[in-house]
Amino acid sequence: TTGFRCVQCGSPVEALYIQYSPGNIRLSKCGNCKSVADEYVECEMMILVIDLILHKPKAYRHVYFNVLSRGDANLQSLLWKLVLTFIFLDLYKAWKWNAKQMEWPSTSSLTSFSLEIGTMLIHVVFRNITFLYFLLHSASKFLREPAGLNGWKQMMVAILLSSYFKMFLVAMMVWEMPSSMIFIVEIFVLSSNVVAIEVMTNSGMVKSIAVCG
Repeated sequence: TTGFRCVQCGSPVEALYIQYSPGNIRLSKCGNCKSVADEYVECEMMILVIDLILHKPKAYRHVYFNVLSRGDANLQSLLWKLVLTFIFLDLYKAWKWNAKQMEWPSTSSLTSFSLEIGTMLIHVVFRNITFLYFLLHSASKFLREPAGLNGWKQMMVAILLSSYFKMFLVAMMVWEMPSSMIFIVEIFVLSSNVVAIEVMTNSGMVKSIAVCG
């Protein structure tokens, strides 16, 4: 099997398009719903980004099944890059949340400041490991097996990719924003995780929300 999926209904498809000559392709149709299997093949990247922000399941299916399943994506490397990036962003989020209690260190207090940052990093790593463990464990117990992309590594990549809203924390490094924005970002991250779990496991929205909860 190719691993490709129709972005509309999630059914397996043999190919996303037929290429007659360079630059001349015809999009394949799904045998189940009779719709175009993946219209994102011919869409601009910005359209895909907008649909991801709008939490459209078909955009998630395109990324998880029709991009990651092509074999040209190094999941091992991608997984570590996502882990390191989001740990750094979570560390910044924790520092921003506690910024009122922490002061920029002088030379004499540099050691104590480093200890605070180290303790904060340990808490961030522990919280993320705990969240991923219980989420993956709950998904394996109460939801269906991942459709098309099997294994804990692919599932972790899907969860981490769906946490892309954490990238909005970068804006807080450039522009001064209230700490309440962190809560808003967290809500969007969790809602995106719900859609990712729903798409990956082909389960209902209610069950996916319960697992994330």
